Amino acid sequence: MGRPGRRPGTAGAREAILDAARRHFAESGYERATLRGIAAEAGVDPRLILHYFGSKEGIFQAAVAFPLDPGAAIPRLLAPGLEGLGARLVCFFVDAWEAPQGSPMLALIRSVVTSESAAALVREFVSREVLARLAAALQVDQPELRASLAASQLIGLAVVRYVVKLEPIASAPADVVGNWFGPAIQRFLSDPTAIAATPG
Repeated sequence: MGRPGRRPGTAGAREAILDAARRHFAESGYERATLRGIAAEAGVDPRLILHYFGSKEGIFQAAVAFPLDPGAAIPRLLAPGLEGLGARLVCFFVDAWEAPQGSPMLALIRSVVTSESAAALVREFVSREVLARLAAALQVDQPELRASLAASQLIGLAVVRYVVKLEPIASAPADVVGNWFGPAIQRFLSDPTAIAATPG
């Protein structure tokens, strides 16, 4: 059953769906979330979600408000080869977060320390939509673990740069931040020794 309230009209339907999707993805995670569940939460027909967003992945990306399509960006990040991938990945995120159209994503990042829902959305997006795709493309062992470890670095960077605003990280140019954080992220994505001591 959807939450009680007036059925959204055409003008408010898209935002009502996005609000419901944020709650549903945060509570259920991407894999267990369904279009029917989001539709019930929003009080709309599931076909309306497909009309606005095309797919479950489409509404997830819109709910997180990331300004670029990760599916299109991954080949560009990988094109120059493995060397320097970590630094390029950091620059990709910083540039996206700080683009004019990235302000909703920044608002979400600033909420992660006080909202478990916001934290869950950011975690899920960074791990699944970007880093898991990269790890799979690299054909490395334990891609999910590697993606999670790399995500911890990127989310930590986002909190330090945009929430805590710790200098010099807060005001350094994207390429400088990439040089600082890139090697750690690259190690998690591609170094066999990075997860060698993992139990099991």
